[in-house]
Amino acid sequence: MSNSNSKKEKQINISIDENIADGEYSNLAIINHSNSEFIVDFISIMPASPKAKVKSRIILTPEHAKRFNKALSENIEKFEKINGDIKSNEPPSIPLNFGPTAEA
Repeated sequence: MSNSNSKKEKQINISIDENIADGEYSNLAIINHSNSEFIVDFISIMPASPKAKVKSRIILTPEHAKRFNKALSENIEKFEKINGDIKSNEPPSIPLNFGPTAEA
């Protein structure tokens, strides 16, 4: 005899604050790790600006970092099947060069 309640998947209701739902733009990520965690800093660098600001810092356990890597890889693969290969040049040097500074 099977228990129908045990076969039902548990669902988690996830809510998101409005200020988080808007998202943050990042054009650089720096990843560091220790033996117990991965730290991912998402950074926004603007043209002709000598400063960059960390917009978000995410701290993951190694297990969650590996799951995140797998999920991101799967989603990139799905994206490329629909939209074609994502062009990837050599990693940018820091500071990023956005071209000449605009003048008014």
